[in-house]
Amino acid sequence: MATDTLKSKPGASGGLRRLLLDNGALTALIVLVIAMSALSGDFLTTDNLLNVGVQAAVTAILAFGVTFVIVSAGIDLSVGSVAALSATVLAWTASEAGVPVPVAVLLAVLTGVACGLVNGFLVSYGKLPPFIATLAMLSVGRGLSLVISQGSPIPFPDSVSHLGDTLGGWLPVPVLVMIVLGLVTALVLGRTYIGRSMYAIGGNEEAARLSGLRVKRQKLAIYAFSGLFAAAAGIVLAARLSSAQPQAAQGYELDAIAAVVIGGASLAGGTGKASGTLIGALILAVLRNGLNLLSVSAFWQQVVIGVVIALAVLLDTVRRKAGAAPAQAGASGGGKGRQAVTYVLAAVVAVAVAGATSLLHGGAEAGTRQKIGLSLSTLNNPFFVQIRAGAQEEARKLGVDLTVTDAQNDASQQANQVQNFTSEGLSAVVVNPVDSDAAGPSVRSANKAGIPVVAVDRGVNKADTAALVASDNVEGGELGAKALAEKLGGRGTIVILQGQAGTSASRERGAGFAAGLKKYPGIKVVAKQPADFDRTKGLDVMTNLLQAHPGIKGVFAENDEMALGAIKALGAKAGKSVQVVGFDGTPDGLKAVQDGTLYASVAQQPTELGRIAVDNALRAAEGKRVEEAVKVPVKVVTRQNVAGFDG
Repeated sequence: MATDTLKSKPGASGGLRRLLLDNGALTALIVLVIAMSALSGDFLTTDNLLNVGVQAAVTAILAFGVTFVIVSAGIDLSVGSVAALSATVLAWTASEAGVPVPVAVLLAVLTGVACGLVNGFLVSYGKLPPFIATLAMLSVGRGLSLVISQGSPIPFPDSVSHLGDTLGGWLPVPVLVMIVLGLVTALVLGRTYIGRSMYAIGGNEEAARLSGLRVKRQKLAIYAFSGLFAAAAGIVLAARLSSAQPQAAQGYELDAIAAVVIGGASLAGGTGKASGTLIGALILAVLRNGLNLLSVSAFWQQVVIGVVIALAVLLDTVRRKAGAAPAQAGASGGGKGRQAVTYVLAAVVAVAVAGATSLLHGGAEAGTRQKIGLSLSTLNNPFFVQIRAGAQEEARKLGVDLTVTDAQNDASQQANQVQNFTSEGLSAVVVNPVDSDAAGPSVRSANKAGIPVVAVDRGVNKADTAALVASDNVEGGELGAKALAEKLGGRGTIVILQGQAGTSASRERGAGFAAGLKKYPGIKVVAKQPADFDRTKGLDVMTNLLQAHPGIKGVFAENDEMALGAIKALGAKAGKSVQVVGFDGTPDGLKAVQDGTLYASVAQQPTELGRIAVDNALRAAEGKRVEEAVKVPVKVVTRQNVAGFDG
């Protein structure tokens, strides 16, 4: 029932060593739980352990489906995109098309199964390598999700959103769904014909075919299972966020594969179990949760997680070289009984040691300094790096402990971070939402815990915030339109480089620019293309647009990074025959304004945003009055006034 248990060779010695080697993933999980309990007094609490379960749920459900594929020596890179597509189909059909919710849920599930069947057909009958077939579906699924949603989140039906709630006020429904689907996976693998077929195909596909198995049909079913579980994961994820995000679950396929491999399965096929996969998903969740509680840098978290994955696989290699062979599906009942006893003993040891360390923490005197958490949508953008810098400077000035996390533009990851802040019992939380709707449920949890929340740069919908510290993105877009149109004399053709689809910043800046441009009928927009707020993509997209529209006179980019990429593509034209306007007022953007290659940047003063947000969060934590909306003015910075602007 767990990670592949190894049968020792005759004469093997060292019972404890054998126990540890034979249950490598479980051992790693126990060590992690004990270590996190020792390092953080906030880890071993009921609320936080439930948080870990919720945060593991989506990865585990995806990984259960991927387990079927890996056991049969395949791979599925499409599960993250299929999850997003299934959730989008459900939300769109229920809200936009007016389809009854039960039918919408069925359509979402069928969407996942259909994607899996396409993968299976391409692998079985199209003879495509699984890597290529599922990589293609990854792109197709994500593209269809964006097409259906038009790049914007779609509110989830209330009746389905309850999947993100709790039963009895304490048991999270995502955890319950994870357990149920884990049991289904164990049943399929261990007690059904198709489960035994998966092991046979993964062990030796040609031998399985010669023994009479219809391998091609079996692979269709295997990939259909993977698509089914991906659809379930997508629905659970969207329910947690109260909206279907077209960019949701990006990169989750890698976490799912990692969970399966950490849990003891082999990418060569033939081994793997549901309980091992669950342990792998819990290891990843414990790592992320614990590192957040310990205030480890978001960048170092990536390094630590990668190292742990490598060590887990190395441990699996060591235990195999120690002279053991993996137990096959349908192992003897005695073996399963011994395995169950092992897990019970392991759980008792983990709880005892972790409980002792928790008591030590409980006996320590509580610190007198206020603690504030800051969850930023991304740190892969100079604008948000400046918000962090302003926040950290103000925290030092006020004598506040500030923990900063990076959501990496993933609304689900940000929800996890805010939940971790809540279970840690911080004095206040500052959140810069990836998406205003998706941030609502986790902020409501902070509201219930009595923790004040301050939103910065973007608001939070359907939740209470003590203050919103922001510039007006719509107003900024209008000012950008005015600056560009007046520079062009009210006439000419332009292109627009849009930000990441689905983000509120892109929507608001684009809407403001469109509204401002209505006053200048002589300006014609000949193309709009997303470049995801990224400089490299801005360069590539602008290069392509120049091929189709070589005579353009202006470019509006929804942030400075894309504007700088466009300037690189324009070369000598930038600032001369083609005028470029950016957004954010980043240091590199202001330097380009000074050099004359960037005509203007709509500056938001991000350092000031971070400073004011921390100041208001501390005031709210101390029970002092704060303004509900604190507006930081935007300013169009050109070569004429850039020298006096410091951001």
